[in-house]
Amino acid sequence: MQRPEDAGLTRERPFDPRRTCLLLVDTQNVVWNPDVAARLPEFDAVVRDTVLPNLERLVAGFRAAGAEVMYTVMENLTKDGRDRSLDYKLSNFFIAKGSWDAKVFDALAPGEDEIVIPKTSSGVFNSTNIEYVLRNIGIDTLVVTGFLTDQCVDHTLRDAADRGFYPVCVSDACATHTPDRHAAALNAFGGYCRTLGTAELLEHLAMSSRGAASSD
Repeated sequence: MQRPEDAGLTRERPFDPRRTCLLLVDTQNVVWNPDVAARLPEFDAVVRDTVLPNLERLVAGFRAAGAEVMYTVMENLTKDGRDRSLDYKLSNFFIAKGSWDAKVFDALAPGEDEIVIPKTSSGVFNSTNIEYVLRNIGIDTLVVTGFLTDQCVDHTLRDAADRGFYPVCVSDACATHTPDRHAAALNAFGGYCRTLGTAELLEHLAMSSRGAASSD
């Protein structure tokens, strides 16, 4: 039964740029490269034509609004990968520390003072100190983008919701290997987050930025 004081709560909330973080999940070379493009041409087309341009727009928009931009990448903490989760070991995920595979796409390169958090599990909250970092910098709204929609993006959104953050999925700024998998994932985790397109998200962010500026 809903408490009376919770009756007005809704996922349709305004964005405060000072408390909002854009998180780019696994936007790194191992996920999308010429070999992957050759094996998965449909995925390649979606990344190239839709997701990457939208991510570039989002990064630019968040930076302009003075909002936080953060990255997480799959990357071993050790040379031999002994720190990886059992699942990563069983799945043969070995992304060497400091390697090209671990590097963020050049088109989305982190700024000099933006945070990049390496992880060795699907859910960034499970194998890193991201919750501690987000709370230290005053973040309560997490805008999640990147790869793959039905794997690491899914884990991140659900875990963020369980930890008391307000998660937002940008549906045209994430992707997985097939459109059917992408659509199924959006439907499956839709109850844990707010889902917006890139244009709508940027419009909300711009409106909130103008409101914050006028109140200062």
